[in-house]
Amino acid sequence: MPPAVIPGYGRGVEPVEALRRIAFLLERAHEPTFRVRAFRSAADLVERTPPDDLAARAREGTLTALPGIGKVTALVIEEALRGETPIYLRRLEATEGEPPDEAAAALRQALRGDLHVHSDWSDGGSPIREMAETARSLGHGYIALTDHSPRLKVANGLSADRLRRQLDVVAELNEELAPFRILTGIEVDILEDGALDQEPDLLDRLDVVVASVHSKLRMDRVAMTKRMVAAIANPRVNVLGHCTGRIVKAGGKRGGLRPESEFDAALVFDACAAYDVAVEINSRPERLDPPKRLLRLAVEAGCRFAIDSDAHAPGQLDWQPHGCDRAARCAVPADRVVNTLPAADLLAWTAR
Repeated sequence: MPPAVIPGYGRGVEPVEALRRIAFLLERAHEPTFRVRAFRSAADLVERTPPDDLAARAREGTLTALPGIGKVTALVIEEALRGETPIYLRRLEATEGEPPDEAAAALRQALRGDLHVHSDWSDGGSPIREMAETARSLGHGYIALTDHSPRLKVANGLSADRLRRQLDVVAELNEELAPFRILTGIEVDILEDGALDQEPDLLDRLDVVVASVHSKLRMDRVAMTKRMVAAIANPRVNVLGHCTGRIVKAGGKRGGLRPESEFDAALVFDACAAYDVAVEINSRPERLDPPKRLLRLAVEAGCRFAIDSDAHAPGQLDWQPHGCDRAARCAVPADRVVNTLPAADLLAWTAR
């Protein structure tokens, strides 16, 4: 379908492109989900509307008669159809924030992919394809699709059967998106005894396994340490996700603040180094996990790292600079960040 442009005007940014870019920037700025959804839903509607009908409605001022199109999204569409960059988009792009310092920028430039990404198969908000295409547009060569495991019912965790079906979907998408690659994966819950919340033979089929604690975060220190070390020692685990479980910024789906879980960090990071499990530097603004004092301890322990977005929506994929900034401040060596590796080298590491 050709782009809709009102006759007599030049071609600028297309309406769908403008609406999706606004949604992306709003997500990256951690704006409320309902606001992001309004622009993304409008983009989907515009994509389905015949260009001539869209142009006619813009001329007649009847865009808001379409379901899901409000005054703001209508104005964006009208400005884009006139060949202009919409004012709303210009304002967002003018206030994107200061660039990271040189060390953080160099680290971000070195990243080849993202090892912690969710889709609408669990608690993410967008299809796998959209997450992959957005990651590719950010310069990545791969992402690991790591939807939740079955025990996390509140996040629509994947049963073994659903995960098997997802593997088939990923295989089809990889044929279309090559050379970009979606790595098969999971964010598997670490159960109270340190076991992993998925069938072992199915975990063996995955490219990347991120193991995280999501329940009973207030266990006593000794029990939590044993729990985490048991998971780290499991040869199927590649990355230890958001290790303290803390929430440092209230609001959003996770509600209020949450303190760090208590565990013997030195022992946990020594285990990560011994079993060659990467410590995740989680870039979500409300997590920023681990805290810098523990991140420095992990560096001293000789750990590898994965700088991940933990994205649940396309715009959140561009949160990795938060993690890069923290990594640079804690002197994390780039050659110890596993997602600076090309996909083939990364998979050789995870296979070990």
